[in-house]
Amino acid sequence: MTRYLLALALLTATIAPAQQEGPTPTQTLVALDSKSHQTPTPQNLTLKLNNRDTPLTNVAPIPPTGAQIALLIDDGLRSSVGRQIGDIKAFIQSLPPGTEIFIGYMQNGRVVPAQDFTTDYAAAAKAVRIPLGTPGASASPYFCLSDFVKNWPASAESQSGPQQSTHKARIVLMITNGVDPYNGSTSITNQNSPYVAAAVTDAQRAGVSVYSIYYTDAGFGRGRGSFSGQSYLLQVAQGTGGATYYQGTGSPVSLVPFLKQFQNALAETYVATFPVDANKKLVSLKLSTTLPRTKVNAPQEVRPGTIVLQ
Repeated sequence: MTRYLLALALLTATIAPAQQEGPTPTQTLVALDSKSHQTPTPQNLTLKLNNRDTPLTNVAPIPPTGAQIALLIDDGLRSSVGRQIGDIKAFIQSLPPGTEIFIGYMQNGRVVPAQDFTTDYAAAAKAVRIPLGTPGASASPYFCLSDFVKNWPASAESQSGPQQSTHKARIVLMITNGVDPYNGSTSITNQNSPYVAAAVTDAQRAGVSVYSIYYTDAGFGRGRGSFSGQSYLLQVAQGTGGATYYQGTGSPVSLVPFLKQFQNALAETYVATFPVDANKKLVSLKLSTTLPRTKVNAPQEVRPGTIVLQ
């Protein structure tokens, strides 16, 4: 009987899933919004995980060579965006040397690559084209976003050289009207989309910050569609620690001011490292700072063990 119990105990230990205990190092992107340059440190930032004070072990800037930017353009945008193509290309060519850029078009619930991640900014700029201008061409920008962050393309380094373990900071910039046609009416009373919520969760799990620029779609003008799209884009930005840019309910006259704001936000983005209980799933995250006249943008939830920059 003793031998039977011993054998049963050994068998149970063999097939039982291993439980990882104790805290695991976790990272998230943190962007400062300040009128003047401020330097965040573990001493001037306060972190709460699931409403419990948690010590920060490190806060570090992102070097240009440690960042990947995915520019995702809605293929259903109005043809007037063609006037902005030159400014988009100029933005790409002004990126800090070493920053990788990806160009993709949102079509039918997925992202169609026009240029894989590269530091060849001339090639990336050349890949930018006028969107098709077909109403609803993206199907839903949130389907596209979810699919993209869950299947983040390999970097140029890993494609051209030996496999590397380096993980770079991942940032998405979408140009879209943000409307989710699969969630029914665009009424102000119908602003809880499960597809938007899923996109936020997928981005949080992948450690991706999502920024967006609102631009009208060929199938939607001003009015409820604009309100709905901007509301959803704001939800994504707040959930992932990014930002959304828009000018009233119409398309912006120029993308230059918004692209500049995006670049400034990247320059003020840092990687925060802290311990999280490895047995938990997504945990709520709140960051605040004692720096004067400074706001902190960070994701509302984080997955334990996420590595943003390595």
